[in-house]
Amino acid sequence: MTFPTITDEALAALRARVGRDVRRPEPYIEVATRDAIRHWAHGIGDRNPYWAAARVAPPTILFALDRIVSGYVGGLPGIHAMYGGTEFRWRRPIREGERLVGRSVLLPLEEKASAFARRAIKQTYRTTFVDDSEAVVAEADSWCFRTERDTARERRKYAPIEPHRYSEAELARIREAYRTEAIRGATPRYWDDVTVGEPLDEVVKGPLTVTSIVAFVQGWGSLYVRAHGLAFDLFDRHPALGIPNAFAVPEPPERVHWDEALARAVGVPGAYDYGPERVAWLGHCVTNWMGDAGFLARLAVQVRRHNLIGDTTWCRGRVRARGAPGEVTLALEAVNQRQETIAVGEATVVLPQRGR
Repeated sequence: MTFPTITDEALAALRARVGRDVRRPEPYIEVATRDAIRHWAHGIGDRNPYWAAARVAPPTILFALDRIVSGYVGGLPGIHAMYGGTEFRWRRPIREGERLVGRSVLLPLEEKASAFARRAIKQTYRTTFVDDSEAVVAEADSWCFRTERDTARERRKYAPIEPHRYSEAELARIREAYRTEAIRGATPRYWDDVTVGEPLDEVVKGPLTVTSIVAFVQGWGSLYVRAHGLAFDLFDRHPALGIPNAFAVPEPPERVHWDEALARAVGVPGAYDYGPERVAWLGHCVTNWMGDAGFLARLAVQVRRHNLIGDTTWCRGRVRARGAPGEVTLALEAVNQRQETIAVGEATVVLPQRGR
């Protein structure tokens, strides 16, 4: 199959949208109900009982509340969108029962040289989440890289990789990491006791399977996954989304996350995870460490490599700096079983102080 290329005309049309409000796609969920909170926590594998007991949502549930912040992009029809990362900035926690609305605007486009596809367009949206009183709860900048599928395949930056086959010892190590996962919980972590260089407890994710991707989609909602007549309605409105499968039936480009053939057709080594998953995983690592009394004020994560079916991810971090009283900056990374760094990030956490 062949795909469209990036043209000057299409780029000019997309640039004309910069600074304008974006029509909001129908969100997967609009209200952070108890069910929605549970489904999101289960989808990212976060077993912290605090989310249910305190009726507070994991901060990254914002991905399920808005499709644009999750990587939904407009313009450049037929050009692949590779999720690149998100920077969240929260003003307060998200509480059970809240209805939050995301309002998005397209920021200026950036053209990048790309070893993957020669030419890449960085497309960033800023989404502001407001509650029913119009108060801002959070802001997020999410970006995707738009790349030509045929060019990426022809350049062959990524060779196919055989799925990792696990030994009993490797599975035992993963099982033990899940069993001993450290959740700070109700015991406060005080700012006074934190030292620069202090490591965060690791959180393991994986091995990645199609089943675990389905579990994430159940909590997140996806971008373009639709069934039956709703799918055909979507492809009628957006013909470039309907890429024929092996049976000549249109399916969305999102299937690169479970369809090896399409993944390789767009130039990647094989089917891989959703980028927002990794952002949420590093957020999980932070909330485990900070405890229930901490507040995650900022989380910025860049997706660096593909997290392939069969890979295991180890989420790690360390204290980078202590700022104003109560404020701590964390450096974060996600590393696979091949010791490749597949995501890096930074978080700002506000911790309680002794005697206050």
